[in-house]
Amino acid sequence: MAADTTDAVTDDPAHPPTSFGVSNEKMGMWAFIGSECLFFGTLIATYLIYLGRTGDGPTPGEIFDIPFTSVSTFILLMSSLGMVLALSAIQDGDMRRFRTWTLATALMGAVFLSGQIYEFTVFVAEGMTLQASPFSSAFFVLTGFHGVHVFVGVLMLGATWAASFGGRLTPRHSAAVENVGLYWHFVDIVWIVLFTAIYLIPAE
Repeated sequence: MAADTTDAVTDDPAHPPTSFGVSNEKMGMWAFIGSECLFFGTLIATYLIYLGRTGDGPTPGEIFDIPFTSVSTFILLMSSLGMVLALSAIQDGDMRRFRTWTLATALMGAVFLSGQIYEFTVFVAEGMTLQASPFSSAFFVLTGFHGVHVFVGVLMLGATWAASFGGRLTPRHSAAVENVGLYWHFVDIVWIVLFTAIYLIPAE
């Protein structure tokens, strides 16, 4: 007799798998991520087109502090490890460890956002504003769009952490945490691309 290939991929029977073999929620998250890739692809292309059009404003080489941004990047990338450990903890039924790593991941995301806000204030003080040049406009729109995604991710992590205290989030709901993790890893991967395109590709 042929083996049943329709095993549930989630512990929650209220969320049945789709014909692709994954839950409806995970399929929805992948679809959302795919649509966001299109947005980021468009914004990155726009930035690269305007990379050398700085007008009378400062150029990337004059204003970017790559060591500072590298530290922020490292912190954001380490948050992905925290997310992996949080998911592993809830799958193992260790809610205390889950809360620890979820909170740590959210805090690392918040530190990254703080660094980005500080960087923006420095740029504005040195004359690189949203209206200064096509380059600066493309830069602020692209990095700001990513910053909004990080902020949303931090809110999602905070809500997940809070829900674990009231019994609303248990090991039975680990699939929901996995979906939050997919979003967070996407945000981190996008930043790797942005960091390379913005800070490591010099303007002419």
